Amino acid sequence: MIGNLLANYEEAVAIILFGIGFTMVLFQRNLIRKLIGMNIMDTGVFLFLASMGYIRGRKAPIILDPSLPAESYINPVPAGLVLTGIVVSVSVTAIMLSLCVRLYRRYHTLEIDDIYRLSKHQMEDR
Repeated sequence: MIGNLLANYEEAVAIILFGIGFTMVLFQRNLIRKLIGMNIMDTGVFLFLASMGYIRGRKAPIILDPSLPAESYINPVPAGLVLTGIVVSVSVTAIMLSLCVRLYRRYHTLEIDDIYRLSKHQMEDR
């Protein structure tokens, strides 16, 4: 059991990172902390994809010697997925931060319960 865990430590760290991020998204009430948790989850997923795409003993998919079989190269698709995921993650983070700024300007807090309470009072006042 421990030998398998040590042999696959990248996957174990990825699962731990995802779990930490998931608990932050579930249990934190501050929007910035939720956003940080979401980014930690993303990091866990990216680490998992990258570790699954790498195979020891194989080369990068840059063909210098055409006589080598295709099995001697690493599959480039997981690396492409990780790069695409990073771009999407940065974009979503930027949008979420801008929404947090707008919420803070309107309600002067980033706590979800306070924002809900203040928005409910504003709706009752109308």
